[in-house]
Amino acid sequence: MNFSDRKFYKLALLALAIVCLFGVAQAQRRLNGQRARYGLVHDTELKGAPPVLQFTTVALGGFRGLIANILWVRATELQDEDKFFEMVQLADWITKLEPRFVQVWFVQAWNMAYNISVKFPEASDRWRWVQRGTELLRDEGLKYNPDEPLIYRELAWFFQHKMGANLDDAHMYYKAAWVKEMQQVLGEAGRPNWDELINPATSEEKNRSALLRDKYKMNPRKMKEVDERYGPLEWRLPEAHAIYWASLGLDKTKGQKDLIVLRRVIYQSMQLAFQRGRLVHARIGEGEILFLQNLDIIPKTSAAYEEAIEQDVENRDHIRRAHRNFLLDAIYFLYVNNRMRDAAHWYQYLRETYPDAMLARNPDGSYNRQRPPLTLEEYALSRYGVDITETDQNRVKAMITGLFVNAFSSLLLGEDESAHAHERMAQRVYELYEEKTDLRSSKTQEKRLTLGPLVDLRRLALNDMLGPQKGLQPEPAAQLRKLLNLPSPTNAPPTNAPAPKP
Repeated sequence: MNFSDRKFYKLALLALAIVCLFGVAQAQRRLNGQRARYGLVHDTELKGAPPVLQFTTVALGGFRGLIANILWVRATELQDEDKFFEMVQLADWITKLEPRFVQVWFVQAWNMAYNISVKFPEASDRWRWVQRGTELLRDEGLKYNPDEPLIYRELAWFFQHKMGANLDDAHMYYKAAWVKEMQQVLGEAGRPNWDELINPATSEEKNRSALLRDKYKMNPRKMKEVDERYGPLEWRLPEAHAIYWASLGLDKTKGQKDLIVLRRVIYQSMQLAFQRGRLVHARIGEGEILFLQNLDIIPKTSAAYEEAIEQDVENRDHIRRAHRNFLLDAIYFLYVNNRMRDAAHWYQYLRETYPDAMLARNPDGSYNRQRPPLTLEEYALSRYGVDITETDQNRVKAMITGLFVNAFSSLLLGEDESAHAHERMAQRVYELYEEKTDLRSSKTQEKRLTLGPLVDLRRLALNDMLGPQKGLQPEPAAQLRKLLNLPSPTNAPPTNAPAPKP
């Protein structure tokens, strides 16, 4: 073949290649149209994606899926071998190749927050990996999959379970670290000023609003909506954020299954928020946090359970059992916090909704339908560990002094109503005991069975709290003396102090 023939041959091949490319382009266009028409592919446009992700999307084309599958198989093998650190890089490559592959976001984030974090003994190191897992879902997973409800569910679960629950040894550190971060945005009051966050006016308000939106990807207008529907919530604690992300996921639900899973996160997180959703005291540097119940969300928590019972037919019995237990807790805590009207309301609601709830039990655990249901007072005292039939003198004394100790502790926390309720409960236990011993004892037995004056039992509990051996530290001891108008220990020993006024 001479030179001219070779030149013609090359030109012919070039022309053929151009024709083939043109034909492939036309066929690809038709195939893409059919795939979109039949819903066989997600939108592949990745707005705001980094250059490396845009490059792999365009350059590799259909081979991205094949490469991602190979890497996924290898990542799964590494996970089975507990080689979590090696798996991090592979998972990162997979998310760059197939950013809409939802499962890999779950696995990568879970790997960081659960598997890798526990490899470190220091709580601060663990927290960094928990943060990385949370940020991966929130900052990247939702960026490329904004309408995927299961990513919202997974993110909410991290707040509910990893940060909010107590299964990780470092859970108090996580809570304290999150409180510190949220206080920079929301302040230390616990109740955000929604108007300042939604429509900031000053430079300081604008900075906090921007931090909330840009770093934490949270919309203050949506937060306010969630708070009005499920709150009032303590937004420095993880449970409020679990409810927020689950609520966002509800807006993206694609079916009944997604709806049920997200509803479950909401009512479970509200249950936790009820149990310890009020932040009383926090020493951030020491990881020390003191919680109390958030009694104000009881009606909305009950409503969340009722909504879940109606929607989740398959798990209805389990949810009803959880709802019943929640109501039992709610009634007790309302009672001991002296919110008697609310306690009576929910007691009546419980009796109507779950008729067996207040029945006494036989030794074998079956309901005793021969006895009348427990009264509100009998139930509250039994929950505290007080057996209304108890006549052992020493046991009843321990119950009463324990109630007084709780009253003084509540007083120190500024919980005056709770303090008064515990004092009232102590008095009621004393009266019940006196009534029973009067009926059962003869005159010769009265002296042996009597508890002595109630004021002496109160003084005994107070002396235990103020005593130098096992009592309070000097600062809270001085504060309690001041609240009870007691003289300093150098002047005189504690005497009968007045009870806090209701």
